[in-house]
Amino acid sequence: QGQLVETGGGSVQPEGSLRLSCAGSGYARTVMCMGWFRQAPGKEREGVALIPLGAPFTYVADSVKGRFTISEDNAKNTIHLQMISLKPEDTGTYYCAADTRYSCRLGVRDGNWDPHDWGQGTQVTVSS
Repeated sequence: QGQLVETGGGSVQPEGSLRLSCAGSGYARTVMCMGWFRQAPGKEREGVALIPLGAPFTYVADSVKGRFTISEDNAKNTIHLQMISLKPEDTGTYYCAADTRYSCRLGVRDGNWDPHDWGQGTQVTVSS
């Protein structure tokens, strides 16, 4: 339906920081939800930080709470993920996701969101 492009990945040392960005384009309908997922080799893709656009709340996984912050840009359909105090277990491919279905807002709230649109991913490697 649309295109999502992630930028900002790279290799950092433990306790380092990275800022990921995702820009959406080509959407004919209003994007209702966006978020960040990650996947390590041999592991299931997991939701990291999710946001219903325009809502005053976000979902952040317990494993990254206090270290990762998701935010909306002033630009349309653009989100960021500010990551600090990175740990080796944060290593993986980070994917941006988006959804134009209103029901995604309930999914984000309840932890049952299955996004309809994905970016190609950006690699984050945390090692000493």
